[in-house]
Amino acid sequence: MNSNKIIRRPLVTEKSTIMRETGANIISFEVDPTANKIQVRTAVEELFKVKVEEVRLFNVRGKMKRMGRYEGKRRDWRKAYVRLKAGEKAPDFVEGV
Repeated sequence: MNSNKIIRRPLVTEKSTIMRETGANIISFEVDPTANKIQVRTAVEELFKVKVEEVRLFNVRGKMKRMGRYEGKRRDWRKAYVRLKAGEKAPDFVEGV
């Protein structure tokens, strides 16, 4: 599978920013639901030129939402927390903000 298809987008949230900036050195991504830890590791190392220490994957279930009398469901997706090795610098996703 192509690295660009495995990593869908970086997650830039308050929690992920805190994890990236503190000593934890963890970055988070939305990944393909069929990807495994090995594929995520190789994709991050290839795209961002960093060394990965650990990968954790989570399946996030879509929430049920209502708009008046109509119900719908948001899509299910997969989240990856990637811990970089000591000395590696996390890529900056939000520049100029």
